[in-house]
Amino acid sequence: MKILITGGAGFIGFHLTRHLLENSNAKLVITDNFFRGKMDEELKGLIDNPRVTFIQGDLTDPAFPALLPTDTDHVYHLAAVNGTKNFYNIPDEVMRINTLTLTNILSWITKLSKKPKLCFTSSNEAYAGALEAFGVLPIPTPENVPLVISDTYNPRWTYAATKLIGELFVIHYAKRYDFPAIIVRPHNFYGPRAGYDHVIPEFSQRIIDRVDPFAIYGPNETRTFCYITDAVRAMQMLMDSTTTDSHPIETLHIGNTDEITMRELAEKMFDITGWKPTQLEIKDSPAGSVMRRLADISKIKRMVGWKTEISLEEGLRRTYEWYLKHPKTEHV
Repeated sequence: MKILITGGAGFIGFHLTRHLLENSNAKLVITDNFFRGKMDEELKGLIDNPRVTFIQGDLTDPAFPALLPTDTDHVYHLAAVNGTKNFYNIPDEVMRINTLTLTNILSWITKLSKKPKLCFTSSNEAYAGALEAFGVLPIPTPENVPLVISDTYNPRWTYAATKLIGELFVIHYAKRYDFPAIIVRPHNFYGPRAGYDHVIPEFSQRIIDRVDPFAIYGPNETRTFCYITDAVRAMQMLMDSTTTDSHPIETLHIGNTDEITMRELAEKMFDITGWKPTQLEIKDSPAGSVMRRLADISKIKRMVGWKTEISLEEGLRRTYEWYLKHPKTEHV
């Protein structure tokens, strides 16, 4: 089997590549343009594997897909600009890059004589606006809720918009050109190499730096967190499943079910790391942030029998230990 992973130098792409190398005999082709990722020693170690081919290039260039192998069995399309700071700082680029990379890979698939199975990573951001707009959303939230952009003038929703329209692109390309597709909505994947712009890496870095007072934004907002090895295992199980082959287009949540507030998350990390600030600085979350998120994951359990294996405590410990060895100063 030959597998293509776009955005292979990114957080999910790196861990998915490592997982597939350990758990299959597949040959992997990974691509990245290093907009956010980095060719560090960990990535070099993966690329040195004889079953991995790395192609550097920009998937927003419509000519780039011509460099990709035409005998691909599975495609994991992960290439996208993520990170809340990017939503606010470069919303135009978020929309341009995320949309073009997807439409170019879809156009490439349509020209292949043997159509691969596609996995597209969407986001829970695609429906988060429904809660802000209407004040109500089923909790736990199933896959079939309305996808809503509550405020087109708020740059936070640019990423959500690309995932919303991305789901429509995948569904209707797959229907028209008759290839199987899986749409997954990640719910707060975390772990080593997750960048420095998400809540757990930010908490880790501030604990490392002994920042005191310690700011917590939206302390009563709840989230669930899914450790990255559980997440990529779920993605592989969906792509390898004959059940999903018989249901050629499916949308599924991947996430955990243990809700935790941002304040509780900070306190748990203080306990794990053995350090606690003398003062907490409680702040409002940015405009557009939702109060509660909890995915209904009964569908993925039913279809492929997936469940999480790494507890939040263990995942946070592993994540903090990685950031302790790779502080932000090494990457700036």
